[in-house]
Parts: sequence; C-alpha cells; structure tokens
Amino acid sequence: MNKAIVALFAAGITLGANGCGIARPDVPDSLKAPPGEKVILVGHATGVQIYVCQAGTNAPFAWTLTAPEADLTDSSGKKIIHHFAGPTWKHIDGSEVVGKKVSQEDASKPDAIPWLLLKATSHAGQGVLTRVTSIQRIHTDGGVTRGADACNASTNGKEFKSPYSADYYFYAPKSK
Repeated sequence: MNKAIVALFAAGITLGANGCGIARPDVPDSLKAPPGEKVILVGHATGVQIYVCQAGTNAPFAWTLTAPEADLTDSSGKKIIHHFAGPTWKHIDGSEVVGKKVSQEDASKPDAIPWLLLKATSHAGQGVLTRVTSIQRIHTDGGVTRGADACNASTNGKEFKSPYSADYYFYAPKSK
C-alpha cells in the first residue's frame, strides 16, 4: 500500500475517533454513495479475482468472473474483513454484508478492474457490517484476465486467479 493511502487511512481513523467522521473519497458522480450515508469503515484489500473459462449461451469461450478472494486490512495492517463470493464481506466481529453492483467506472490504471458502487442486499450476524447500506471499491490495481491462457474448448473449466488490490469504503445511514 502506498504512503499516501496509509496517510489517508490514518487520517480517516483519527477523524472517526474524534467524532468528525471519515472523509468520503473523491469519485465520479456515478460512484457516490447516497447523501444520507456516511463512511463508517475503510479497508485495503489484497487478494485475487477468480475467473473460469467457459462458453456462454450462443457466445464464444470467455473468462467469466466467479468470485473474489481477498483480505481487507485497516490502516495498521490488521486483517479486519474477508471478502469472497456473493460478493460478501465478513468482518472479524462476525457480521456480514452482501452487495449488488449499482454502477461501475473504468479504473484509473489501464490493467485494473473497474471501480464499483454496490448496494447492500442482505446482512448476517451482529456487528459493524450489519449497518452497511453502500460499498465502494476504488483505487484498484490488477485483477483482470489479461495475460491468462487462451480460453477455448481445451481450457474449458480452467480457473485463473488474477492478483488485485483495492480500497473499500463502507457506508451506513447518518445518525439523526
């Protein structure tokens, strides 16, 4: 993680501890969380995007995303969340949130997966993630299938894991 991101995380956690809240990141309008929500948690993910080679209905063979597999850490590097298929995020306190993509924008890096805005669709357990209503995936690096072996009949069903990193911002309704 670069020094600027570490500084932002540290500043966000300090602001949150002082009751000022964590600053919203600068993102395109299509990726902004609703105005009635505030950032409650930020994590840096490192892991893989998992693809499988398969033919679609009336379509040629292609790499299809099946799941992410990543761990999110806080500003001190402590693992706080595991991210997996769903897409689902499970916090160390046992709470979980599942999201659904609302919008996406091309990443700022050429070989990176898109930035996303997701809406929470379900929750489990009790803890910090049970309040989450929106999630942003930004500052992505890697995670695309470029460089993967050819996807064709001979590689049908083959899995490809593409390393990636990203920052995730979790939002919940503002307190009244």
